[in-house]
Amino acid sequence: MEQENIYKIRHSLSHLLAGAVLSFYPDAKLAIGPAIDTGFYYDFEFTTPIGDKDLGKIEQKMRELLKKWSAFEKKEITFDEAKKLFANQPYKLELIADLEKDGSSPTIYVSGDFTDLCAGPHVATTKEIPSGAFKLERIAGAYWRGNEKNKMLTRIYGLAFESKEKLEEYITLKAEAEKRDHKKIGKELELFMFHETAPGMPYWLTKGLIIYNELVNYWRIKHNTLGYQEICSPLVNKSDLWKISGHWDHYKEDMFIADMGENEVYGIKPMNCPNAMLVYKSKPRSYKELPLRLSDTDRLHRYERSGTLNGLLRCRSFQQDDAHNFITEDMVASEYENIFAICKEFYGIFNLEYSFRLGTRPLNGFLGDVETWDKAETALKGILENSGKKYIIAEGDGAFYGPKIDILMKDALGRDWQMGTIQLDFQLPRRFELEYTDNEGKKKTPVVIHRVIYGSLERFLGVFIEHCEGNFPLWMSPTQIKIIPVRENHNQFAQDIANELKALNIRVDFDGSDEGMGKKIRNGKNNKVPYMLVIGDKEIESGELALEIRDGAKQEKVTLENLKIKLQKEISERL
Repeated sequence: MEQENIYKIRHSLSHLLAGAVLSFYPDAKLAIGPAIDTGFYYDFEFTTPIGDKDLGKIEQKMRELLKKWSAFEKKEITFDEAKKLFANQPYKLELIADLEKDGSSPTIYVSGDFTDLCAGPHVATTKEIPSGAFKLERIAGAYWRGNEKNKMLTRIYGLAFESKEKLEEYITLKAEAEKRDHKKIGKELELFMFHETAPGMPYWLTKGLIIYNELVNYWRIKHNTLGYQEICSPLVNKSDLWKISGHWDHYKEDMFIADMGENEVYGIKPMNCPNAMLVYKSKPRSYKELPLRLSDTDRLHRYERSGTLNGLLRCRSFQQDDAHNFITEDMVASEYENIFAICKEFYGIFNLEYSFRLGTRPLNGFLGDVETWDKAETALKGILENSGKKYIIAEGDGAFYGPKIDILMKDALGRDWQMGTIQLDFQLPRRFELEYTDNEGKKKTPVVIHRVIYGSLERFLGVFIEHCEGNFPLWMSPTQIKIIPVRENHNQFAQDIANELKALNIRVDFDGSDEGMGKKIRNGKNNKVPYMLVIGDKEIESGELALEIRDGAKQEKVTLENLKIKLQKEISERL
């Protein structure tokens, strides 16, 4: 079924939902009811609260109305008629006022005895709506027009697909996604936590910080070998810097601002770009220094709205595997090839599938001239064609200072996630008056490529936790092997093994507690430890160790020396 048809079905179902709600709650106030990617929703203001327990009767009423309604009839009316028709609906009156202000004509859709202010489109007849292919899903709160200063409304979500089979497939996939929810797994494995005093800002706990640092250490080692120079810059800068970069005009609403009085206003940095420009400008530069690749993993802060926060996937505080590569114009293609090679390697160690998306010039609010933008976009299209990777184009989705290539990662459930980004920028070097001396002694302006491969490390780890269900590869695992003595008289032998492995920087959990062996093994499995050793009389006498692998599919008999070699080899394979 074409996308346009499913959109019409979903939008028509939102009207069906509103009609069903009014049949039970005639004094409910109607807000808006659009179609969304998985179905539809409608926002209401109720005089008495409703809950998920009420969804069943509302859904049943929708099915009854579906048999009674025959069509969605569109009518154009005057503003006076619209105000009279919706006199008792304050949110509709506000929308009507907006239409009047914009000079647009109000239209309504009539279905059965239900009438709604709407621009459409809808299905021509209710026969086009498959009765078994929709389901009311849940209730949530939503601010009117997404503004925290406005009233909180009740949002009812519904699912709708082309067929009953597609609906059931989605519900199954959603249940699997809930099982893999990184917030749930993060709590169970004690990786991170959040607190209401710092919304959207994760606390990394001991085990989670090991994973985080391993990812950063891998990034640091690889970039050092590739000629990147790591820097660290201030967390807070005066507004003057953000005005030069253009962020004060284009990004201020998404920044944390600190007004210190006495004409001193600071911005907590949401990205590293302006600071990298200052480092480049700190001394004269020659063409011989280019490409100059300045990398950093500084902490960033962005004022994401509270309604958009979602664990590690949407944070206010995060780090990126960031870099700003200063190059000459004729280096653009070769530098992108180098960055694409990093993408291949970095995603390859996790066996992750990915593709690219090209974001072109925004319709409004972009820096620079159209000619420069066109040149940059043409260059990136050619580079993408030569890359051999699948890519799509998102018109108008570029950064305000240049076009960008986003990295789209596919997880184990087939979901696409936007992760890293590679942005080509002719504008900021000009705004910061950056220069280099070419081989003829002339002053020229460099081009800069802003690039993050994983993107937000928090977001990447959130997605990867769901992808692998918390079964981290050995090199990242907080505990790489758990050693369990059967009885107290086995403790010393087991402790000696643990000490030898620790001496090789292998992360060992020696469990010599009084807990029963069965419970110790369950704890290891629940904590998703990659390997476990159970040490008893047989192991001490033979010197052969029974190595249990995380998935429980098999056991290996190994000597201690072979175990050391095996673990070291597997840990080092990422490099």
